[in-house]
Amino acid sequence: MGQQAELSAILENFSKNAPEPVKTVITKALYDFIESFNPKDAIQVGESLPEFRLSDAVGNDRSSAELLANGPLLIAFYRGEWCPFCNIALVGFQKILDEIKSKGVTFVAISPELPNQSLSTAEKHDLKFPVLSDVGNKYAKKLGILFQQPDSLRPVFDKFGHRLAERNGDNSFAVPVPATILIDEKGVVRNTFIDPDYTKRVEPATVLEWINGLTN
Repeated sequence: MGQQAELSAILENFSKNAPEPVKTVITKALYDFIESFNPKDAIQVGESLPEFRLSDAVGNDRSSAELLANGPLLIAFYRGEWCPFCNIALVGFQKILDEIKSKGVTFVAISPELPNQSLSTAEKHDLKFPVLSDVGNKYAKKLGILFQQPDSLRPVFDKFGHRLAERNGDNSFAVPVPATILIDEKGVVRNTFIDPDYTKRVEPATVLEWINGLTN
């Protein structure tokens, strides 16, 4: 099953099996955000990537300068280990990781979860790339990809055991827009996939096309 089929299967299962009150709240929150999101406020192709220094899963600082010193950088923002759409996307990156590395590109994933939570994500999916913690979503906000979730979703998250305050270390209830960004060795953004609809993700084949185009 391809990535898009897996994403569609999760969405179909939600549509068929979620209680109507839950479905209504989640769907309204998503559609409201899609309507309010302005893509022009997000980081754009051709801009320089703002610098960052974030902790990895074992608490070591990793900086954009350090990562870019090794060549181009591919970044994927995800909402958290609790998000099934994000988990599928991370596994998709894992599957093409060898091809990414063979082109001299470094791949990292970023989420607002605390380092100890990120470690559980890496262990659960046996990921072979750094998972960095953007605590407080400060970097996501700088890039214009922040989703301040409405309070109407809090009871739903509690119902499903998604304790974001515990996972993220704050009670802001904010998550990043799942975004994939390719940056060249000069620190310039070359490609982005930024969709306010978190059920949609960039195809791994498309990412490889981006990388192959870096020499152009």
